[in-house]
Amino acid sequence: MITTATCHTTGSHRRHRTTSRSLALALGVLTAAACGGGSRTPRTPPAVPVLTARVESKTVPVDLRAIGHVEPISTVAVRPRVGGELTRVWFREGDVVPAGATLFTIDPRPYEAALRQDEAELTRNRALLKKAEADLARYATLVERDYVTREQYDQINANVDALRATVAADQASVDTTRLQLGYCTVAAPVAGRTGNLKVKVGNLVRANDDQPLVTINQIRPIHVAFSVPPRFLAAISARGRERIVLAAVVPGTAGPAAEGELSFVDNTVDEATATILLKGTFANRDERLWPGQFVDVTMTLGEEPDRLVVPAPAVQTGQQGTYVFVVTAEGTAELRPVTVNRADKREAVIDDGLRAGETVVTDGQLRLVPGSRVEAREATP
Repeated sequence: MITTATCHTTGSHRRHRTTSRSLALALGVLTAAACGGGSRTPRTPPAVPVLTARVESKTVPVDLRAIGHVEPISTVAVRPRVGGELTRVWFREGDVVPAGATLFTIDPRPYEAALRQDEAELTRNRALLKKAEADLARYATLVERDYVTREQYDQINANVDALRATVAADQASVDTTRLQLGYCTVAAPVAGRTGNLKVKVGNLVRANDDQPLVTINQIRPIHVAFSVPPRFLAAISARGRERIVLAAVVPGTAGPAAEGELSFVDNTVDEATATILLKGTFANRDERLWPGQFVDVTMTLGEEPDRLVVPAPAVQTGQQGTYVFVVTAEGTAELRPVTVNRADKREAVIDDGLRAGETVVTDGQLRLVPGSRVEAREATP
């Protein structure tokens, strides 16, 4: 019995060791699998596709940009100087008229009649004056011979003086009436484009009415007014009498900019805006500039040689200021702080942070971080 019990115990122990060995082997396999999966090499992020451009060193113009307002060189509100019925309009609304062109005709008949009356009165009084002067000559001889008294002579002399004054007054009245008759024909005081016609044929108009008959704007040439900070006044004054070129573009329009030149610098700085008013004169032969428009004005003050220039989209703004991404020789992106002197829609002039010939990213910066691999493609101009 003892032998049998011993053998049973030994068999149980062997089964236990076999089970333990199988379990340890399984755990070892799982552990090896787990350790093997964790030790794989991480995948390298793909290169970021970007557009690039070279940093150039070149001569750049010194441009000053501002928003301008187009103004006619002269604006004339045409008002009648005499009253009467408007009998004819000699132009169509919106026509370009030369200076002196006939615009309106006011019924001249009342003034023609008044002129005839004044001329008749003048003729009558001239005849009376001629008779009085003849009498005065006769009385001068008679008074010397004591045929008439000095008092009678003085009376004739006074009558002559009074008639001379009357004739002068009549002549002034004739001139006034003739002038009013001339005002019945309303002419253009300046050359320009006519606006909306306020009064039609058949209406009665009043002299010097508040409502103008039409407004004429002189738009060839035309003015563009704009304001700049006073710090640019020294650069403008340094040009002296040299021609300062201006360019004006109506936002949202195609085609080349209109060219003009600076023609006026105000003599004081506006305290409300801390700016100084300038005006440019533009030939405006094609009439692209229209009174009342707002335009983008560029004033060229000179040129600067050997300045570093990059496309404007390359310059980004962050919490620490302006920066660009530079593509290194290893094909990675390097964040580079830069100092921008000035910029427009196309180019930015860089004072510090770049060297000529370096490559900067112009598109795709949002996906970049310092050290990112880049797949660079040069941007087309």
